[in-house]
Amino acid sequence: MTEMPTAALLTAPAAVPLLAAAAYALTPVRAPRPVPVRAPVRQPVGVGAREGAADPRPDRATGMLPGQATEAPDGGPRARSPEFPGPPGRQAAAWAGLVSPLVILLCGGLLAVRVPRTGPLTACSGLLRADALSVWMLLVVGAVALIACGSGPAYLAGERAAGRAGRRTAWRYQVLVQAFLAAMCLAMMTANLGVLWVAVEATTIVTAFLVGHRRTRTSVEAAWKYVVICSAGIALAFLGTVLIYYAARQAGVAESWALDWPTLVAHAGRLDAGVTRLGVTLVVLGFGAKAGLVPLHAWLPDAHSQAPAPVSALMSGVLLSVAFSAILRYRVLADAALGAGFTRVLLTGIALLTLALAAALLLAQRDHKRMLAYSSMEHMSLIALATAVGSPLALSAALLHIAGHGLAKSAAFCASGRILQLTGTSRIGRIRGLLGRAPLLGGVFGCAVAALLGFPPFGLFASELGIARAGFAAGSGLAWATAAALPLVLTAFAALAARTAHMLLGPAPEAPTSRSRRGTWPLLLALAACAALGTATGPLTGLLRAAAGAIGGR
Repeated sequence: MTEMPTAALLTAPAAVPLLAAAAYALTPVRAPRPVPVRAPVRQPVGVGAREGAADPRPDRATGMLPGQATEAPDGGPRARSPEFPGPPGRQAAAWAGLVSPLVILLCGGLLAVRVPRTGPLTACSGLLRADALSVWMLLVVGAVALIACGSGPAYLAGERAAGRAGRRTAWRYQVLVQAFLAAMCLAMMTANLGVLWVAVEATTIVTAFLVGHRRTRTSVEAAWKYVVICSAGIALAFLGTVLIYYAARQAGVAESWALDWPTLVAHAGRLDAGVTRLGVTLVVLGFGAKAGLVPLHAWLPDAHSQAPAPVSALMSGVLLSVAFSAILRYRVLADAALGAGFTRVLLTGIALLTLALAAALLLAQRDHKRMLAYSSMEHMSLIALATAVGSPLALSAALLHIAGHGLAKSAAFCASGRILQLTGTSRIGRIRGLLGRAPLLGGVFGCAVAALLGFPPFGLFASELGIARAGFAAGSGLAWATAAALPLVLTAFAALAARTAHMLLGPAPEAPTSRSRRGTWPLLLALAACAALGTATGPLTGLLRAAAGAIGGR
């Protein structure tokens, strides 16, 4: 009687989004009634243009003139206003996408109660396994997915109003987002490193179509760049997985259990050191590509800037962390087989290089969505540095940083999408007085950036303080690495703060509008949760400690 509930808890997080994707895919998309669309009034270009008129150059992120609206690319009728996004049936179908995040959160909450008390749970003959790390990451995925899916209807309504989306586009978006959630949950709940690789590869395939969602030249180029670079990284991870399998078979592990993570950890002392070292290096580089770490990081700013804002929230908020959780698994295996020194040096070097590159690129950034993407690189490098330290405090701070970053970055990206729809541009230099033009939206964006900068009471303040304390308390080498990271963090802080202040402050070019208030409840919820994490982890304290212990923080 106890086996069935356990199996349901472990399978539902991946099965429910997959069923939702199938339900959306099987829902017929009816041809819309033809609606006459008036040609947009274009601003004059050239010497005779009015003084103070909008810049006639097309925006890089949208490929359109500021304020331009045309017929939907797939033939759907253009909505008149974001205030009237469509008939009730279409809105009900859009809000149905919240079922999957709620199920993920429910399963994560129930597992968070059981796992710290009873230990890891398994199902499907050991293929699925929930330990404290899996449950912590499942809660983060569910929380960020709730924010992204809750922001989806308002975002799609704005896209329809601007003529960049129609019924078929929205249908395709819902199918892909649900499949994306299913792949990430499978990566979290599997105990088999081969299935983990398959799930991460599935996220690449699904999100490639989401990055090219608008079908503009820039978005398609970003999608291809994303596919090529991440495929190279995943190929490296595949080769590393094969080498680990070979080392396990040479150590006498049975074929059916040679990629089972608990079995590998138990037999780590018998693995061939040379093969394991090469395999772990390839895995770190491969999954590091998906986590936005150097050297295979170049896809991240293009993909995050071109994807729909809720998808960017999912990619930056949890996809990077899901990929890094795979590195956490292999780190436990490498430390048991080779000692802690190997992964410590490898992760410290990658973290400092990524942080230096992110800080330098933030100084020269002029696009607010790309700015947030480079900020993701900065935060992933801090998580990698904390993992290199490896103490209980450092690993707890890294896991807390994953949660705080996911909540804050999802709010920031969803707000940036609404800003893009409101202003018609993603260029920082063209956006002024956002607090006067859209006070609630500007305030949410400003608070989200403040959370990313590590201001109290948000969770990133506590996690960054914990990472710094753990780094300086470690050996002399890690203390010097932490000291080297501090000026780079301050550089990124200054660049992000200055560009955000330029967008928020100054005279508003237009009167305040109420259209920006729609769809802000998920963002306010994200900021409240991030602030709560910075104050106290509450009932999650035991789970956080258990998760740190599961990856070596003892």
